[in-house]
Amino acid sequence: MKPSKGDIYRRFIKRPMDFILAFIAIIVLSPVFLVVAILVRTKLGSPVIFKQKRPGLNERIFTMYKFRTMTDERDENGELLPDSIRLTKFGKFLRSTSLDELPELFNIFKGDMSIVGPRPQLVRDMVFMNSKQRKRHSVLPGLTGWAQVNGRNGITWGKKLELDLAYVNNISFLNDWKIIFMTVSKVFIRDGISAEGMDTAEDFGDYLLREKKITMDEYSTAMEKSRKISIS
Repeated sequence: MKPSKGDIYRRFIKRPMDFILAFIAIIVLSPVFLVVAILVRTKLGSPVIFKQKRPGLNERIFTMYKFRTMTDERDENGELLPDSIRLTKFGKFLRSTSLDELPELFNIFKGDMSIVGPRPQLVRDMVFMNSKQRKRHSVLPGLTGWAQVNGRNGITWGKKLELDLAYVNNISFLNDWKIIFMTVSKVFIRDGISAEGMDTAEDFGDYLLREKKITMDEYSTAMEKSRKISIS
């Protein structure tokens, strides 16, 4: 069977294109990296780079890099305060401009991520997905994606995962560049940064629990599973 144009792009062109674009972007944006790093160090302290484990291609866990946007403020018991408290005004600016995402270019350069693909969600989000939804992990996660240019964190989890699967089933050179150009536009207008009424995106499990789609026992079991995956 003769491979389609989409298959040829996905198998032979997409990864070399990612590598070249990431390499060029890292060089061109190096002054921006330096300025942001200095500001993060000054305003938020060390470490400048925030590292977090995320599920990638075929659910292989990798370490994703971002610029730090939160403080390490803790309560009297040593527990981290809620995200909404630790997320500073400067951190909100980094997120709204997507400057916090710049270090992910190194993930793309390494081959952990792609320029375009489903966004790498948290491990604790993955464990709540059903088998159909987890097919989003059959491709490299992206710096941007179809869900990001169609609402980002301003749409429901159901719609977000639906858009991710739509992308996975329709990968092409033209679609990827369409998403790249749409992303640039969205960044400038700072659209869909957070869900309505929330400073940060709601975890999938919390959403399912709030909507009473799962029980507390199911929630606790899945969260324990995510902890085991994260430390393995």
